[in-house]
Amino acid sequence: MDRKNVIDELKQRGFVQQETDPEQLYELLGRESTTFYVGIDPTADSLHAGHLLPVMGMAIMQKYGHRPIAIVGGGTAMVGDPSGKTEMRKMLTREQIIENSKKIKKQLARYLDFSDGNALLVDNYEWLGQLNYIDFLRDIGCHFSVNKMLTYETYKKRMETGLSFLEFNYQLLQAYDFYMLYKKYNCMLQMGGDDQWANILAGADLIRRKEGANVYGHTFPLLATATGAKMGKTESGALWLDPAKTSPYEYYQYWVNVDDRDIKRFLLLYTFLPVEEVEDLGDLRDAENNLAKTVLAYEATRLSHGDEQAKQAMISSMAAFGERIMPDHFLPSSRIPRGSLKISEKGIPGGEIKKEELGQALLLVELLEKFELIKSRGEGRRLIKQGGVYVNNERIADTDAKLTDKDILNGKIEIRLGKKRYFNIKII
Repeated sequence: MDRKNVIDELKQRGFVQQETDPEQLYELLGRESTTFYVGIDPTADSLHAGHLLPVMGMAIMQKYGHRPIAIVGGGTAMVGDPSGKTEMRKMLTREQIIENSKKIKKQLARYLDFSDGNALLVDNYEWLGQLNYIDFLRDIGCHFSVNKMLTYETYKKRMETGLSFLEFNYQLLQAYDFYMLYKKYNCMLQMGGDDQWANILAGADLIRRKEGANVYGHTFPLLATATGAKMGKTESGALWLDPAKTSPYEYYQYWVNVDDRDIKRFLLLYTFLPVEEVEDLGDLRDAENNLAKTVLAYEATRLSHGDEQAKQAMISSMAAFGERIMPDHFLPSSRIPRGSLKISEKGIPGGEIKKEELGQALLLVELLEKFELIKSRGEGRRLIKQGGVYVNNERIADTDAKLTDKDILNGKIEIRLGKKRYFNIKII
Protein backbone atom coordinates (compact mmCIF):
# COMPACT_ATOMS: atom_id res chain seq x y z
CA MET A 1 0.00 0.00 0.00
CA ASP A 2 1.19 3.52 -0.82
CA ARG A 3 2.11 5.15 2.49
CA LYS A 4 0.68 8.49 1.41
CA ASN A 5 -2.82 8.84 2.82
CA VAL A 6 -5.52 8.58 0.16
CA ILE A 7 -7.41 11.49 1.73
CA ASP A 8 -4.53 13.80 0.76
CA GLU A 9 -4.94 12.91 -2.91
CA LEU A 10 -8.74 13.02 -2.77
CA LYS A 11 -8.49 16.57 -1.39
CA GLN A 12 -5.92 17.61 -3.99
CA ARG A 13 -8.13 16.32 -6.78
CA GLY A 14 -11.38 17.83 -5.45
CA PHE A 15 -13.16 14.68 -4.26
CA VAL A 16 -13.98 15.85 -0.72
CA GLN A 17 -17.15 17.70 0.28
CA GLN A 18 -18.06 16.42 3.78
CA GLU A 19 -16.75 13.76 6.16
CA THR A 20 -17.82 12.38 9.51
CA ASP A 21 -15.05 12.45 12.13
CA PRO A 22 -12.39 13.60 9.59
CA GLU A 23 -9.40 13.11 11.89
CA GLN A 24 -10.39 9.57 12.88
CA LEU A 25 -11.17 8.65 9.26
CA TYR A 26 -7.80 10.01 8.12
CA GLU A 27 -6.05 7.91 10.75
CA LEU A 28 -7.99 4.77 9.78
CA LEU A 29 -7.25 5.09 6.05
CA GLY A 30 -3.58 5.77 6.71
CA ARG A 31 -3.26 2.82 9.09
CA GLU A 32 -4.92 -0.14 7.38
CA SER A 33 -6.73 -1.41 4.31
CA THR A 34 -10.37 -0.44 4.72
CA THR A 35 -13.50 -1.79 3.07
CA PHE A 36 -15.85 0.93 1.82
CA TYR A 37 -18.89 1.12 -0.42
CA VAL A 38 -20.68 3.28 -2.96
CA GLY A 39 -24.24 2.57 -4.05
CA ILE A 40 -25.55 2.83 -7.62
CA ASP A 41 -29.22 2.23 -8.29
CA PRO A 42 -29.68 0.52 -11.69
CA THR A 43 -32.52 2.77 -12.87
CA ALA A 44 -31.07 2.75 -16.42
CA ASP A 45 -29.12 0.19 -18.44
CA SER A 46 -25.96 2.30 -18.45
CA LEU A 47 -23.91 4.58 -16.25
CA HIS A 48 -23.56 8.18 -17.39
CA ALA A 49 -21.01 10.94 -16.78
CA GLY A 50 -22.83 11.96 -13.61
CA HIS A 51 -21.80 8.63 -12.06
CA LEU A 52 -18.14 9.05 -12.93
CA LEU A 53 -17.02 11.17 -10.00
CA PRO A 54 -17.89 8.56 -7.33
CA VAL A 55 -16.59 5.77 -9.59
CA MET A 56 -13.26 7.61 -10.03
CA GLY A 57 -13.18 8.19 -6.27
CA MET A 58 -13.58 4.45 -5.73
CA ALA A 59 -10.77 3.72 -8.18
CA ILE A 60 -8.41 6.12 -6.39
CA MET A 61 -9.26 4.51 -3.05
CA GLN A 62 -8.46 1.09 -4.52
CA LYS A 63 -5.09 2.30 -5.82
CA TYR A 64 -4.16 3.00 -2.19
CA GLY A 65 -5.02 -0.52 -1.11
CA HIS A 66 -8.59 -0.06 0.12
CA ARG A 67 -11.34 -2.47 -0.96
CA PRO A 68 -14.40 -1.13 -2.78
CA ILE A 69 -17.84 -2.64 -2.62
CA ALA A 70 -20.00 -1.50 -5.51
CA ILE A 71 -23.62 -1.88 -4.48
CA VAL A 72 -25.77 -2.24 -7.56
CA GLY A 73 -28.99 -1.56 -5.72
CA GLY A 74 -31.40 -4.11 -7.06
CA GLY A 75 -33.50 -3.72 -3.92
CA THR A 76 -33.43 0.06 -3.41
CA ALA A 77 -34.06 0.64 -7.14
CA MET A 78 -37.51 -0.89 -6.61
CA VAL A 79 -38.27 1.96 -4.19
CA GLY A 80 -36.48 4.95 -5.73
CA ASP A 81 -34.28 7.53 -4.04
CA PRO A 82 -36.06 10.90 -3.67
CA SER A 83 -32.73 12.75 -3.28
CA GLY A 84 -32.43 15.57 -5.82
CA LYS A 85 -35.75 14.66 -7.46
CA THR A 86 -38.83 16.84 -7.76
CA GLU A 87 -41.10 13.92 -8.51
CA MET A 88 -41.30 10.19 -7.96
CA ARG A 89 -38.99 8.01 -10.09
CA LYS A 90 -40.43 5.68 -12.69
CA MET A 91 -41.10 2.26 -11.18
CA LEU A 92 -39.13 -0.62 -12.73
CA THR A 93 -39.83 -4.33 -12.71
CA ARG A 94 -37.43 -6.78 -11.07
CA GLU A 95 -36.57 -8.13 -14.55
CA GLN A 96 -35.65 -4.65 -15.85
CA ILE A 97 -33.49 -4.04 -12.79
CA ILE A 98 -31.61 -7.34 -13.25
CA GLU A 99 -30.84 -6.55 -16.91
CA ASN A 100 -29.71 -3.01 -16.06
CA SER A 101 -27.45 -4.34 -13.29
CA LYS A 102 -25.65 -6.76 -15.61
CA LYS A 103 -24.70 -3.98 -18.02
CA ILE A 104 -23.63 -1.59 -15.27
CA LYS A 105 -21.35 -4.23 -13.73
CA LYS A 106 -19.44 -4.55 -17.01
CA GLN A 107 -18.92 -0.80 -17.16
CA LEU A 108 -17.67 -0.63 -13.56
CA ALA A 109 -15.07 -3.28 -14.38
CA ARG A 110 -13.31 -0.75 -16.64
CA TYR A 111 -12.48 1.32 -13.55
CA LEU A 112 -12.20 -1.20 -10.73
CA ASP A 113 -10.17 -4.39 -10.33
CA PHE A 114 -12.54 -7.18 -9.29
CA SER A 115 -9.96 -9.97 -9.51
CA ASP A 116 -9.13 -12.02 -6.41
CA GLY A 117 -11.68 -10.19 -4.26
CA ASN A 118 -9.91 -6.82 -4.65
CA ALA A 119 -13.35 -5.31 -5.20
CA LEU A 120 -16.85 -6.73 -4.75
CA LEU A 121 -20.09 -6.38 -6.68
CA VAL A 122 -23.07 -6.82 -4.41
CA ASP A 123 -26.82 -6.63 -5.08
CA ASN A 124 -28.70 -5.39 -2.01
CA TYR A 125 -31.76 -7.34 -3.12
CA GLU A 126 -29.93 -10.24 -1.44
CA TRP A 127 -31.12 -8.95 1.96
CA LEU A 128 -33.76 -6.33 1.13
CA GLY A 129 -35.76 -8.80 -0.96
CA GLN A 130 -36.07 -11.15 2.03
CA LEU A 131 -37.23 -8.63 4.63
CA ASN A 132 -40.28 -9.27 6.76
CA TYR A 133 -41.92 -5.86 6.97
CA ILE A 134 -43.20 -6.19 10.53
CA ASP A 135 -39.83 -7.44 11.80
CA PHE A 136 -38.04 -4.67 9.89
CA LEU A 137 -40.21 -1.96 11.43
CA ARG A 138 -39.71 -3.34 14.93
CA ASP A 139 -35.98 -3.97 14.60
CA ILE A 140 -34.86 -1.06 12.40
CA GLY A 141 -37.69 1.47 12.14
CA CYS A 142 -37.70 2.07 15.88
CA HIS A 143 -34.30 3.79 15.59
CA PHE A 144 -35.53 6.50 13.19
CA SER A 145 -37.23 9.76 14.16
CA VAL A 146 -39.79 11.03 11.66
CA ASN A 147 -39.34 14.56 13.04
CA LYS A 148 -35.61 14.39 12.35
CA MET A 149 -36.06 12.92 8.88
CA LEU A 150 -38.39 15.76 7.91
CA THR A 151 -35.65 18.30 8.73
CA TYR A 152 -33.42 16.90 5.98
CA GLU A 153 -33.34 18.98 2.80
CA THR A 154 -34.26 16.00 0.61
CA TYR A 155 -37.58 15.47 2.34
CA LYS A 156 -38.31 19.17 2.90
CA LYS A 157 -38.11 19.83 -0.85
CA ARG A 158 -40.29 16.86 -1.71
CA MET A 159 -42.93 17.79 0.84
CA GLU A 160 -43.70 20.77 -1.42
CA THR A 161 -44.40 18.62 -4.50
CA GLY A 162 -45.53 15.41 -2.83
CA LEU A 163 -43.61 12.61 -1.14
CA SER A 164 -44.89 9.05 -1.29
CA PHE A 165 -44.63 6.76 1.73
CA LEU A 166 -42.71 4.37 -0.52
CA GLU A 167 -39.93 6.94 -1.02
CA PHE A 168 -40.04 7.93 2.64
CA ASN A 169 -38.74 4.41 3.40
CA TYR A 170 -35.66 4.87 1.21
CA GLN A 171 -33.47 6.27 3.96
CA LEU A 172 -34.22 3.29 6.20
CA LEU A 173 -33.29 0.87 3.42
CA GLN A 174 -30.01 2.63 2.60
CA ALA A 175 -29.10 2.76 6.27
CA TYR A 176 -29.87 -0.95 6.49
CA ASP A 177 -27.50 -1.54 3.53
CA PHE A 178 -24.64 0.05 5.48
CA TYR A 179 -25.57 -2.01 8.54
CA MET A 180 -25.58 -5.28 6.56
CA LEU A 181 -22.30 -4.48 4.78
CA TYR A 182 -20.70 -3.71 8.13
CA LYS A 183 -21.82 -7.07 9.51
CA LYS A 184 -21.00 -9.15 6.40
CA TYR A 185 -17.80 -7.47 5.15
CA ASN A 186 -16.61 -5.22 8.00
CA CYS A 187 -17.41 -2.23 5.78
CA MET A 188 -16.31 0.88 7.69
CA LEU A 189 -17.04 3.69 5.23
CA GLN A 190 -19.84 4.79 2.92
CA MET A 191 -19.03 7.22 0.10
CA GLY A 192 -21.45 9.01 -2.20
CA GLY A 193 -22.61 12.29 -3.69
CA ASP A 194 -23.30 15.12 -1.29
CA ASP A 195 -27.05 14.67 -1.80
CA GLN A 196 -26.60 11.36 0.08
CA TRP A 197 -25.24 13.00 3.25
CA ALA A 198 -28.43 12.52 5.29
CA ASN A 199 -28.72 8.86 4.22
CA ILE A 200 -25.06 8.22 5.08
CA LEU A 201 -25.49 9.78 8.53
CA ALA A 202 -28.57 7.61 9.08
CA GLY A 203 -26.59 4.44 8.29
CA ALA A 204 -23.70 5.39 10.57
CA ASP A 205 -26.16 6.18 13.38
CA LEU A 206 -27.97 2.85 12.91
CA ILE A 207 -24.69 0.92 13.21
CA ARG A 208 -23.76 2.86 16.33
CA ARG A 209 -27.14 2.09 17.91
CA LYS A 210 -27.23 -1.58 16.88
CA GLU A 211 -23.56 -2.57 17.17
CA GLY A 212 -21.96 0.15 19.27
CA ALA A 213 -19.40 0.71 16.48
CA ASN A 214 -18.08 3.90 14.94
CA VAL A 215 -18.17 3.95 11.12
CA TYR A 216 -17.63 6.80 8.71
CA GLY A 217 -19.15 8.77 5.87
CA HIS A 218 -17.59 10.74 3.01
CA THR A 219 -19.34 12.74 0.28
CA PHE A 220 -18.18 13.97 -3.10
CA PRO A 221 -19.18 17.42 -4.40
CA LEU A 222 -22.14 17.73 -6.75
CA LEU A 223 -20.57 19.15 -9.89
CA ALA A 224 -21.71 21.66 -12.44
CA THR A 225 -19.65 22.97 -15.35
CA ALA A 226 -18.19 26.48 -15.33
CA THR A 227 -21.23 27.63 -17.32
CA GLY A 228 -23.58 26.29 -14.63
CA ALA A 229 -24.79 23.30 -16.67
CA LYS A 230 -25.28 19.94 -14.98
CA MET A 231 -22.23 17.73 -15.40
CA GLY A 232 -22.49 15.33 -18.34
CA LYS A 233 -25.60 16.87 -19.90
CA THR A 234 -25.57 17.42 -23.66
CA GLU A 235 -28.08 18.85 -26.12
CA SER A 236 -29.28 15.32 -26.85
CA GLY A 237 -29.45 14.26 -23.19
CA ALA A 238 -27.13 12.41 -20.83
CA LEU A 239 -23.55 11.51 -21.73
CA TRP A 240 -23.80 7.71 -21.48
CA LEU A 241 -20.93 5.27 -21.07
CA ASP A 242 -22.74 2.74 -23.28
CA PRO A 243 -21.35 3.24 -26.83
CA ALA A 244 -24.76 2.32 -28.26
CA LYS A 245 -26.25 5.35 -26.46
CA THR A 246 -23.32 7.77 -26.81
CA SER A 247 -20.71 6.87 -29.43
CA PRO A 248 -17.02 7.06 -28.45
CA TYR A 249 -16.69 9.95 -30.94
CA GLU A 250 -19.52 11.91 -29.28
CA TYR A 251 -18.07 11.06 -25.87
CA TYR A 252 -14.66 12.38 -26.95
CA GLN A 253 -16.24 15.54 -28.39
CA TYR A 254 -17.93 16.33 -25.08
CA TRP A 255 -14.61 16.40 -23.25
CA VAL A 256 -12.59 18.14 -25.98
CA ASN A 257 -15.13 20.98 -26.02
CA VAL A 258 -15.28 21.72 -22.28
CA ASP A 259 -15.00 25.31 -21.13
CA ASP A 260 -11.39 26.47 -20.64
CA ARG A 261 -12.18 27.11 -16.97
CA ASP A 262 -12.99 23.42 -16.47
CA ILE A 263 -9.87 21.87 -18.02
CA LYS A 264 -7.66 21.62 -14.95
CA ARG A 265 -10.51 20.62 -12.64
CA PHE A 266 -11.73 17.88 -14.99
CA LEU A 267 -8.21 16.52 -15.56
CA LEU A 268 -7.92 16.11 -11.79
CA LEU A 269 -11.34 14.49 -11.41
CA TYR A 270 -11.74 12.39 -14.55
CA THR A 271 -8.22 11.13 -15.32
CA PHE A 272 -5.51 9.38 -13.33
CA LEU A 273 -2.77 11.75 -14.48
CA PRO A 274 -0.48 12.76 -11.59
CA VAL A 275 -1.63 15.81 -9.63
CA GLU A 276 1.79 17.44 -10.08
CA GLU A 277 1.51 17.32 -13.89
CA VAL A 278 -2.03 18.66 -13.94
CA GLU A 279 -1.11 21.50 -11.59
CA ASP A 280 1.36 22.72 -14.21
CA LEU A 281 -1.56 23.45 -16.54
CA GLY A 282 -2.77 26.38 -14.44
CA ASP A 283 -1.00 29.03 -16.50
CA LEU A 284 -1.59 27.58 -19.96
CA ARG A 285 -3.33 29.65 -22.60
CA ASP A 286 -4.61 29.41 -26.19
CA ALA A 287 -3.00 26.59 -28.21
CA GLU A 288 -1.64 24.78 -25.17
CA ASN A 289 -5.10 24.93 -23.62
CA ASN A 290 -6.38 23.09 -26.69
CA LEU A 291 -3.67 20.46 -26.23
CA ALA A 292 -4.78 20.00 -22.61
CA LYS A 293 -8.37 19.50 -23.80
CA THR A 294 -7.14 16.86 -26.23
CA VAL A 295 -5.39 15.01 -23.40
CA LEU A 296 -8.54 15.25 -21.25
CA ALA A 297 -10.75 13.91 -24.04
CA TYR A 298 -8.34 11.10 -24.92
CA GLU A 299 -7.81 9.95 -21.32
CA ALA A 300 -11.51 10.13 -20.42
CA THR A 301 -12.50 8.22 -23.58
CA ARG A 302 -9.74 5.66 -23.05
CA LEU A 303 -10.97 4.90 -19.54
CA SER A 304 -14.56 4.39 -20.66
CA HIS A 305 -14.03 2.78 -24.08
CA GLY A 306 -10.43 1.56 -24.34
CA ASP A 307 -7.28 2.67 -26.18
CA GLU A 308 -8.38 1.81 -29.70
CA GLN A 309 -11.71 3.61 -29.51
CA ALA A 310 -9.97 6.66 -28.02
CA LYS A 311 -7.52 6.70 -30.96
CA GLN A 312 -10.32 6.38 -33.49
CA ALA A 313 -12.28 9.20 -31.84
CA MET A 314 -9.18 11.37 -31.88
CA ILE A 315 -8.55 10.63 -35.58
CA SER A 316 -12.15 11.55 -36.48
CA SER A 317 -11.95 14.73 -34.43
CA MET A 318 -8.73 15.79 -36.15
CA ALA A 319 -10.27 15.08 -39.54
CA ALA A 320 -13.03 17.53 -38.67
CA PHE A 321 -11.20 20.23 -36.79
CA GLY A 322 -7.52 19.95 -37.69
CA GLU A 323 -4.57 17.90 -36.52
CA ARG A 324 -3.05 18.51 -33.10
CA ILE A 325 0.55 17.40 -32.64
CA MET A 326 1.28 16.48 -29.03
CA PRO A 327 4.78 17.43 -27.81
CA ASP A 328 6.67 14.68 -26.00
CA HIS A 329 7.07 16.82 -22.87
CA PHE A 330 3.37 17.67 -22.55
CA LEU A 331 1.75 15.77 -19.62
CA PRO A 332 4.25 12.89 -20.01
CA SER A 333 2.17 10.41 -18.00
CA SER A 334 -0.70 10.59 -20.49
CA ARG A 335 -1.04 7.62 -22.82
CA ILE A 336 -2.07 9.86 -25.69
CA PRO A 337 -0.06 9.13 -28.87
CA ARG A 338 2.76 11.62 -29.39
CA GLY A 339 3.62 13.46 -32.58
CA SER A 340 1.43 13.09 -35.68
CA LEU A 341 -1.12 10.39 -34.94
CA LYS A 342 -1.56 7.64 -37.55
CA ILE A 343 -3.64 4.48 -37.62
CA SER A 344 -1.24 2.12 -39.36
CA GLU A 345 -3.76 -0.57 -40.34
CA LYS A 346 -5.72 1.98 -42.34
CA GLY A 347 -2.71 3.92 -43.58
CA ILE A 348 -4.50 7.24 -43.13
CA PRO A 349 -2.89 10.16 -41.34
CA GLY A 350 -5.73 11.98 -39.63
CA GLY A 351 -7.92 13.65 -42.23
CA GLU A 352 -5.74 12.99 -45.29
CA ILE A 353 -6.32 10.97 -48.45
CA LYS A 354 -4.31 10.53 -51.62
CA LYS A 355 -5.51 12.39 -54.70
CA GLU A 356 -5.25 9.28 -56.90
CA GLU A 357 -7.89 7.58 -54.74
CA LEU A 358 -10.34 10.28 -55.77
CA GLY A 359 -9.30 9.85 -59.38
CA GLN A 360 -10.87 6.42 -59.18
CA ALA A 361 -14.23 8.04 -58.31
CA LEU A 362 -14.50 7.09 -54.64
CA LEU A 363 -18.00 6.48 -53.24
CA LEU A 364 -18.92 9.18 -50.75
CA VAL A 365 -20.31 6.62 -48.28
CA GLU A 366 -17.05 4.66 -48.61
CA LEU A 367 -15.05 7.72 -47.63
CA LEU A 368 -17.33 8.44 -44.68
CA GLU A 369 -16.99 4.85 -43.50
CA LYS A 370 -13.19 4.88 -43.93
CA PHE A 371 -12.89 7.85 -41.58
CA GLU A 372 -15.46 6.31 -39.21
CA LEU A 373 -17.80 9.26 -39.59
CA ILE A 374 -20.58 6.71 -39.96
CA LYS A 375 -20.91 3.19 -38.59
CA SER A 376 -21.83 1.60 -41.93
CA ARG A 377 -22.51 2.47 -45.55
CA GLY A 378 -26.17 1.73 -44.93
CA GLU A 379 -26.23 4.42 -42.26
CA GLY A 380 -24.53 6.80 -44.71
CA ARG A 381 -27.12 6.18 -47.41
CA ARG A 382 -29.96 6.75 -44.92
CA LEU A 383 -28.34 10.03 -43.84
CA ILE A 384 -28.11 11.13 -47.49
CA LYS A 385 -31.78 10.27 -48.07
CA GLN A 386 -32.66 12.42 -45.05
CA GLY A 387 -30.75 15.37 -46.53
CA GLY A 388 -28.08 15.34 -43.86
CA VAL A 389 -24.86 15.09 -45.95
CA TYR A 390 -23.16 18.09 -47.57
CA VAL A 391 -20.01 18.26 -49.71
CA ASN A 392 -18.47 21.70 -50.07
CA ASN A 393 -21.68 23.13 -48.61
CA GLU A 394 -23.90 21.48 -51.25
CA ARG A 395 -26.47 18.93 -50.11
CA ILE A 396 -26.02 15.45 -51.60
CA ALA A 397 -29.15 13.69 -52.85
CA ASP A 398 -27.64 10.65 -54.61
CA THR A 399 -26.94 7.75 -52.21
CA ASP A 400 -24.32 6.45 -54.69
CA ALA A 401 -22.62 9.82 -55.11
CA LYS A 402 -18.92 9.62 -55.95
CA LEU A 403 -16.08 12.00 -55.16
CA THR A 404 -13.49 12.94 -57.78
CA ASP A 405 -10.64 15.42 -57.98
CA LYS A 406 -13.22 17.96 -59.21
CA ASP A 407 -14.52 18.10 -55.64
CA ILE A 408 -11.19 19.41 -54.33
CA LEU A 409 -11.34 23.06 -53.22
CA ASN A 410 -8.18 24.71 -51.92
CA GLY A 411 -6.54 21.35 -51.35
CA LYS A 412 -9.36 19.79 -49.37
CA ILE A 413 -12.92 18.52 -49.46
CA GLU A 414 -15.32 19.95 -46.90
CA ILE A 415 -17.94 17.55 -45.55
CA ARG A 416 -20.80 18.31 -43.19
CA LEU A 417 -23.05 15.75 -41.48
CA GLY A 418 -26.24 17.17 -40.04
CA LYS A 419 -26.08 20.74 -38.75
CA LYS A 420 -22.89 20.71 -36.67
CA ARG A 421 -20.45 17.97 -37.67
CA TYR A 422 -17.86 19.43 -40.04
CA PHE A 423 -14.94 17.49 -41.57
CA ASN A 424 -12.03 18.70 -43.69
CA ILE A 425 -10.42 15.95 -45.74
CA LYS A 426 -6.97 17.11 -46.82
CA ILE A 427 -5.81 15.92 -50.24
CA ILE A 428 -2.18 14.82 -50.56
